Amino acid sequence: MPSKPDEDDDAALFRQAIGPVKPLPESALPPARPKPRPRAGMAELDERAALGEFQRGLADLSVLAAGDTLSYRRELVPPAVFQRLKRGRFSAQDELDLHGATILQAESMLRQFLAEAHDHEFGCVRIIHGKGLRDGGSMPPLKNLVDRVLRQRADVLAFHSAPAAQGGTGAVLVLLARR
Repeated sequence: MPSKPDEDDDAALFRQAIGPVKPLPESALPPARPKPRPRAGMAELDERAALGEFQRGLADLSVLAAGDTLSYRRELVPPAVFQRLKRGRFSAQDELDLHGATILQAESMLRQFLAEAHDHEFGCVRIIHGKGLRDGGSMPPLKNLVDRVLRQRADVLAFHSAPAAQGGTGAVLVLLARR
């Protein structure tokens, strides 16, 4: 029989109370959880930003009437620059007149014109779409086409109907991004 432990030795009293112990067999550690797959966080943010801008562009699309003003500005264009564009303070480096063109012809001409303007690194161009008063209806088709195409293009930073001396609501000044 083991000797009587000292009354003050708590550890010895505990060992006496529980009796002999045997160690547990060693076991392997539980398997670690698999690490999550890496995500392209910046790409997701870019996609969300692009989708947000696209949806804002769609929300802005409404049928324009003959006298309505075309106006659009990307967030990266400072308001002061946009004000200069609205006032016609930018010199148009090239011009496209869509008078007399069908919708399909006008869209093709417009896309080709913008691509060439971008290739020549023009900063500002003027597009004459007409007011649509001769069409008989209240919706000018060329004006609405120009509005839709310009909003979809990544190289278009901003646009606004020209001042009265430069064509008024029958023309639009377009600010283009440089390469």
